[in-house]
Amino acid sequence: MSEGGVKGIPDGASVVTPRLFCRDAGAEIDFCKNTFGAVERVRRSGPDGAVAHALMTIGPAMIMIEAEWPGLASRAPEADGSSPVVIYVYVEDVDKTVERAVAGGAKVLFPVENQFWGDRIGWVMDPSGHVWTVATRIEETTEGERQDRWSGIMDPSGHVWTVATRIEETTEGERQDRWSGIVAEADPGIA
Repeated sequence: MSEGGVKGIPDGASVVTPRLFCRDAGAEIDFCKNTFGAVERVRRSGPDGAVAHALMTIGPAMIMIEAEWPGLASRAPEADGSSPVVIYVYVEDVDKTVERAVAGGAKVLFPVENQFWGDRIGWVMDPSGHVWTVATRIEETTEGERQDRWSGIMDPSGHVWTVATRIEETTEGERQDRWSGIVAEADPGIA
């Protein structure tokens, strides 16, 4: 308890709450509602009437959507997938959620695939430039299983060549072609 009997962490608050700065906060609110079923708890307008701040929940987690402010250094990310922060969100059906994200203007950065640790994930960049890893748990794994699988996808130099558990059999050439395509899409200058 803080001074005066006030709780330092309010009831119902997430201990860590991401704040996403956006050029168009209203559009980001709509994206979160339509893609993740986010619930808007608070909305505040700025002097121009546009959305300045919103508090939303995705399941039990809180997220804040913020407009850029001239007096603050925080800015919206560039819409190139280079955001230094990626939000990992669990959903009931990753495939349907990524479909909704794409329908809402998101770009797929990494297609939905099964991963060695037991999640099925896809990476999307929303129209505001924020990057989301969307995940559904599909298998409970032990730390030993995860370590064994990790060792199997590392080459002796320490490079990770694939982090996905393949559902289909592919040749080395097919995997290299897919990897080259992912790299070329992410940065055409290094392909």
